[in-house]
Amino acid sequence: MRLLSVIVPCYNEQDNIEYFYQEFLNNQDFFQTEGITFEILYIDDGSKDKTAEEVRKLHEADERVHLISFSRNFGKEAAIYAGLQKSGGDYAVVMDVDLQDPPSLLPEMFSWLEQGYDCVATRRVTRKGEPPIRSFFARRFYKLMKKISKTEIMDGARDYRLMTRQVVDAILAMEEYNRFSKGIFGWVGFETKWLEYENIERTRGETKWSFWKLLVYSLDGITAFSTVPLSFAAVMGVLFCALAVALIVFIIVRTLLFGDPVSGWPSLVCIISLISGVQLFCMGIMGQYLAKTYMEVKKRPIYLIKEEL
Repeated sequence: MRLLSVIVPCYNEQDNIEYFYQEFLNNQDFFQTEGITFEILYIDDGSKDKTAEEVRKLHEADERVHLISFSRNFGKEAAIYAGLQKSGGDYAVVMDVDLQDPPSLLPEMFSWLEQGYDCVATRRVTRKGEPPIRSFFARRFYKLMKKISKTEIMDGARDYRLMTRQVVDAILAMEEYNRFSKGIFGWVGFETKWLEYENIERTRGETKWSFWKLLVYSLDGITAFSTVPLSFAAVMGVLFCALAVALIVFIIVRTLLFGDPVSGWPSLVCIISLISGVQLFCMGIMGQYLAKTYMEVKKRPIYLIKEEL
């Protein structure tokens, strides 16, 4: 018998715990036919509602259900990492508890593993139901990452993916504190099959991802898997140095030919403001990388467990 570890990050999802469990059990016939047993690891990311209590109820009725509860909210990335660490299966799959990652895809995903792939990943081909502004910026983010990063990050990629033990071990070897799973999945490589499906809207609860959180998350991804912004800051510095030299030459020539009139101070203020703004912007870029380095060298744990069943 082969073991499948199902990793389900949860944050204030009390209404979806049993709902996900029941939907997942619809694949039991397939698992029995293929000789696969499973364990479901609910990762409670410091929920404020009764998420942990709902998981305890399922655990009492089914020993295949496990609970890992954090001491506070550490974020989805920490939850995914904890689930992979605690998983003991020959395979591992990361799924959202809101069922936007349909369990019905699992039989097809296993069929691709049987054909020799190491990982089967999913991506949405539509963003139906999302706010238009979020969809617009999401697509811009993926296009930007393709241009500035050597790591493959597919447009519309989900965290929903089925992996062999070898892939899981490779991901766990990356113990960095600032985690961006979509980039990590691409960085480790291995033969990956991409499955496409249309976006499925939530049926219960509300998303925990606001526009601001997604923006911060995208900045984490850019700084984690690209150094192009640092190169951009250096290029801007060179360009403005060249511009400054040209302006000095222009001022000297103008003074020699026409004297030194007082007029022109508004344009001077505009130039100073522009250059100062660019300098602060470039310092902000370097500050982001410095902050990431600072958090890495502190070697804080990625998560802390309060309760484990």
